[in-house]
Amino acid sequence: MTHPRRDRPGPGQESVWDYPRPPSAEVTGRRIEVVVGGRVVARTERAVRVCETSHPPVYYVPRDDVVPGVLQAADGASWCEWKGTATYWDVVVDGTRHPAVGWSYERPTPGYEHLRGAVAFYPSRVDRATVDGEPVRAQAGDFYGGWITAEVVGPFKGEPGTRGW
Repeated sequence: MTHPRRDRPGPGQESVWDYPRPPSAEVTGRRIEVVVGGRVVARTERAVRVCETSHPPVYYVPRDDVVPGVLQAADGASWCEWKGTATYWDVVVDGTRHPAVGWSYERPTPGYEHLRGAVAFYPSRVDRATVDGEPVRAQAGDFYGGWITAEVVGPFKGEPGTRGW
C-alpha cells in the first residue's frame, strides 16, 4: 500500500507520520477541557496523550477529573491491537443522554496500564474540546477520535481512502 506524502511541519508543529507504532502514551501537563450539553464535563492538566503513526493525538482524561455522575456505560465494545478492549461511555447532562461520547480501557494490555479508567472523548460528539484553550477539530471518519490542533500536521487517517494505511 502506498502511503500519502506527509505534510511538512512548520515551526512548533509535529507530523503524525513521525509518531510511533505501537503508539506512545505519556502523561502531559496540557490543559484539556471537554464540554457536553453546554457544561464542562472534564477538565485536567494530567491527561495521557496517545500518539500513533498517521493519527492525531488522543487525550485520555483521568476519571477523577471527569464530573462525577455524568458517565454512564454505553452499549458495545471494540478492540485495539495495542491497548486491548475499549469500553464506551454515554454522557448524561441535565437529564439528556449524549450517546457514545467517550471510551476507556478498563483493563488495558501491558505497557498501557496508565490508561486504566481514563476516558477519551470524541471531539465530533462533544460541544467543544480544547487543548490549552485551543478548540480541537475532529479526526475524519469518527472511529479513531483524534484531536487535531494547529500543532499537528497530516495527512490524517480517517478520510475516505485511508482505511489501509
